[in-house]
Amino acid sequence: MDSGRGSLGKESKETLVADKKEGIGACGWILVSLSFLFVLITFPFSIWMCLKIVKEYERAVVFRLGRIVSKRAKGPGLILVLPCTDVFARVDLRTVTSNIPLQEILTKDSVTTQVDGVVYYKIHSAICSVANVTDVHLATNLLAQTTLRNVLGTQSLSQILSGREEIAHNIQSILDNATGKWGIQVARVEIKDVRIPMEMQRAMAAEAEATRDARAQIIAAEGERNASEALKQASMVLVESPSALQLRYLQTLTTLATEKNSTIVFPLPMNMLQGFY
Repeated sequence: MDSGRGSLGKESKETLVADKKEGIGACGWILVSLSFLFVLITFPFSIWMCLKIVKEYERAVVFRLGRIVSKRAKGPGLILVLPCTDVFARVDLRTVTSNIPLQEILTKDSVTTQVDGVVYYKIHSAICSVANVTDVHLATNLLAQTTLRNVLGTQSLSQILSGREEIAHNIQSILDNATGKWGIQVARVEIKDVRIPMEMQRAMAAEAEATRDARAQIIAAEGERNASEALKQASMVLVESPSALQLRYLQTLTTLATEKNSTIVFPLPMNMLQGFY
């Protein structure tokens, strides 16, 4: 629905520009008639100056005596441009990639960062892009730079690092609404790189390392607790079954015998120690 309203708004703005066109007047028609007469007299040589080729991805906005000829742009194909009275402007409708230069931004939490990005847009209305703004590409690029600084200035550093997609979508909406009267449709905005000072990088690395060390200590403490609980349960089982303790003793001796060491073990029966209890 939003895109539909946007397209309807752009069409109405284009129609509004075209509706401002008035008649060229009697003198204008006289000049146009003289131009036609000149073309007929110098035919077929003049036809090479009057016929212009407009490519598939282009549109031509024709001005006759300073006024737009029709309510819509002409093309693609052949168009007729009268000498002396008509001038035309070619408009490329392909998607344009505009790089946003590196911008130095002060975030909400008073951290200085440098951010750059890229904007993808295309001209939706050729008439509005020619009649409503001097240089539509320069105006869109400068507006993108300003919007990037304004939006990122209201975010903290953590929000910028974690919410790039949401911020880019917000910038795209703002640009699309602002450039609609210029005949521009913003297709996509991407934040390429976020650069932070070296001191902040070291502080963030130290914080992350401290967090990892604390997590490792917690995991080691939980392992010690689980081991102590398992040893407690094992000791209770061995107390209830003396033969199990003897089997464990023999298993330990087997383990020591498989290793190449100089340890000498003297087995001692457990019943000999019962008198000392």
